[in-house]
Amino acid sequence: MKSISRRQFLKSSSGAALGAGLGAGCATTEKPVEVAKKAPAAAPAQGRVLGANDRINIGIVGVAGRGMSHVQWLNSQKDVQIAAMCDVYRPHLDKAIASTRSKPKGFSDYRKMLEMPELDAVFVVTPPHWHPLITIHACQSGKDVYCEKPLALTPGESMAMVKAARANNRVTQVGTQIHASANYHKVVEIVRSGVLGPISVVRTGLALNEAPDGIGSPPDTPPPPGLDWDMWCGPHPLTPYNEARFKLGYHRYFADLDGSWLHEMGPHIIDLPVWALELGQPLSASAVGGKFVMKDISTIPDTLEAVFEYPGMILTWSNSCGNSFGQAFQKPGKNDIRRRLGIIFQGTKATLCADYDEYWIIPEGDRLAGVTVPEPEVGSIPEHPREFLEAIRSRKLPSCDVEKHLPLAIALNLGNLSYKIGRKIHWDAQTGQIVNDPEANALVTPEYRKPWVLPA
Repeated sequence: MKSISRRQFLKSSSGAALGAGLGAGCATTEKPVEVAKKAPAAAPAQGRVLGANDRINIGIVGVAGRGMSHVQWLNSQKDVQIAAMCDVYRPHLDKAIASTRSKPKGFSDYRKMLEMPELDAVFVVTPPHWHPLITIHACQSGKDVYCEKPLALTPGESMAMVKAARANNRVTQVGTQIHASANYHKVVEIVRSGVLGPISVVRTGLALNEAPDGIGSPPDTPPPPGLDWDMWCGPHPLTPYNEARFKLGYHRYFADLDGSWLHEMGPHIIDLPVWALELGQPLSASAVGGKFVMKDISTIPDTLEAVFEYPGMILTWSNSCGNSFGQAFQKPGKNDIRRRLGIIFQGTKATLCADYDEYWIIPEGDRLAGVTVPEPEVGSIPEHPREFLEAIRSRKLPSCDVEKHLPLAIALNLGNLSYKIGRKIHWDAQTGQIVNDPEANALVTPEYRKPWVLPA
């Protein structure tokens, strides 16, 4: 499959022509601990030029839950000032402002916040259905962007975010913070050393048991005072307020808002093989499953099996919400069985099993006899958001820039789309379209609720 240049991509009318050769998920093709290539010097949407001693002015959209975690972390950074916050629920906004040393301005509409010329960057910590528009509008306003995962829910939105970042020469980072772990960096070096032999399959997955009640089934009610529910829904269809949807709509339980556990945890788990093997966008995706045991209000599958096809190999995803025995493996000489999540690289000479914290290698018979297995020593790895802050000053794209993350995002998008339509789909990374399936291809880019429009 031919790759496509960034220049060709930016000239395309929709950004759909982003090719497989532009990146590998969060995986830069550079060495794992190095920061990637330099961004262009001039930007159509010009941001503020930072002096060496200037604090970075940050705006945050979404300040509850994960957003408050970012508020607390940013508050601890001496070279940062939280200049603005935005949330559609006034009690969340007031609480976050009160916790901040810098007395930021408060907004209920992010578009007003983006008009602040002194803002350097924006943290997008909203439910995922809002990620594309806020990220794109921030880039168009000359702001750099840290966007929490998942990047977006559809291929069209994911590609539009990349196009906006590159067209406006913005530094971006997707919030897949496990990417910064020393264990992941070590696994990347081992896999790339070739010691495992040719790898034909990588198995990934997540298992937990929330059956049968899950998040419960609270009734629809009027929204609480201080909440702009219409703005919360934004480009999503206006649906009745529900406490579970409001509190958990950013967090894996509603297919139309978050996509499923594949979108929620795939950015962490599948990131490792996409990075280590420098995979581009998948050739095809197929997913089957259903809501079989959960009796709650959630709309995601409680059981999902997905297969992603790449040149010369496949990658699988297995997920259960009704049983916690997942991609199980046992470390040699240990009694404990790791079973909640796993990433298993199966090579002709050995298998490497990994989770967030550890890895181990299981030889195929004597095929590693006499072979020196690398014991990587990784250098200093900055915290994931710290890498982003440093990139704002250096103008070097960090390890999980949206363009590098795109192949991973596309895989997750296609997996959920395959489950939704109930059949295998074939993807053309050159055109950004699903092949020979007009019905599926019509879902590549969603139709937003008016007046919201996804920029072309």
